[in-house]
Amino acid sequence: MLDIHFIRENAALIKAGAAKKHMDADIDGLLAVDDERKRLRQELDAKRAEQNRRSNEIQIAKGAEREKIIEAMQHLKNGMAESEERLKNVMLEWQRLMLTVPNIPDMSVPDGADDTDNVEIKKWGEPTAFDFAPKDHIEIMTALDIADFERGAKVAGFRGYFLKGDGVLLANAVWQLALKHFSAKGLSPMSVPSLVRREAFLGTGYLPQGEDDLYKTQDGEYLAGTAEVATMAYYMNETIDLSKHPVQFLSFSPCFRREAGAHGKDVRGLIRVHEFFKWEQVVLCRAEHDESVRVHEWLNRNTEEFIELLRIPYHTVTNCGGDLGLGQVKKYDIELWVPGENTYREISSASYFHDFQTRRLNIRYRDAEGNLKFAHSLNSTAIPTPRILVSIIENYQQADGTIKVPEALVPYVGKSVIGEAGR
Repeated sequence: MLDIHFIRENAALIKAGAAKKHMDADIDGLLAVDDERKRLRQELDAKRAEQNRRSNEIQIAKGAEREKIIEAMQHLKNGMAESEERLKNVMLEWQRLMLTVPNIPDMSVPDGADDTDNVEIKKWGEPTAFDFAPKDHIEIMTALDIADFERGAKVAGFRGYFLKGDGVLLANAVWQLALKHFSAKGLSPMSVPSLVRREAFLGTGYLPQGEDDLYKTQDGEYLAGTAEVATMAYYMNETIDLSKHPVQFLSFSPCFRREAGAHGKDVRGLIRVHEFFKWEQVVLCRAEHDESVRVHEWLNRNTEEFIELLRIPYHTVTNCGGDLGLGQVKKYDIELWVPGENTYREISSASYFHDFQTRRLNIRYRDAEGNLKFAHSLNSTAIPTPRILVSIIENYQQADGTIKVPEALVPYVGKSVIGEAGR
């Protein structure tokens, strides 16, 4: 959420930012409602002052004069009740419009309507070459009996899956290597809830716009699609200490996404599933743009280094305006080479928000002068499973149908080859 004073003083800039993000935001409507909000508050303040004045007069008035003041007080009370009701309704509209105002993208964000307009800024490794006809991960995993997609759909429905045997070992190996790698960067591990209250989703910007992609319980909670939601809400309505260093979490949780609007996309395999697991990097730092930029680059590089440990070809792109979310100032995506599709597919996103999320969640700190400020927030995928298995298996497949285990994962898997030849 942006500050209303900032919105009023920079209306043209915010409109331009919304246009760059290809989002609708009624800034003029919001400012008109804000004018009415301020007018009603002033009106109520004047009536409360009048009420206090009349109350003092009643103390000394007598007889008919006192009755006259009491009658006037009743009219004043009725008028205040009407004004309070109007203000309540105006505030609801004001809050609704405030929640729709997008953050302003950084000047370095490229123009574009969707992910096809994202700009490659780095490429690491060359697409894997094979001297045999390669298979996709579905065929390989099914043949090795390390995944069952047919029974997954039978039990869990569309996009359901079972990991089995060495498929489970491989996924757990990724988790363990990620814990070691990202913890060594100074991130503090934390296991966080997936079942989260609505306030946390509003605070992080996933609601109200993204409700169609969330699973909701009968009790009003939601299942989160990322550990970012619970981690950011950890310090909701608190003042934190940033005097020595940023708050840096490495959060793990199950994740759930309905994939609304993704009908017909990636309907097979492990690319796009409803239930998965993810390590997430989340940072709260001082409210300084340069600090956010530095941490953003650092978070993204942490994941690049992890992918390089696995020696999987990847490229990094800067997301265009139309591929940014409501609160994001800038975002990078890391995309891994998927031989079965002959293309790169997203594995990680790194974003910074300035104080957009912390203002909604009321997370503040005291600067060197003792002034309260809203912190800046950032997050980046460390690594998700099972999606990462797609690139591991397809890039490391061998001619005999087995899978070579990436060297960095061998200590955790306990073998160097998955399949008959490796047993």
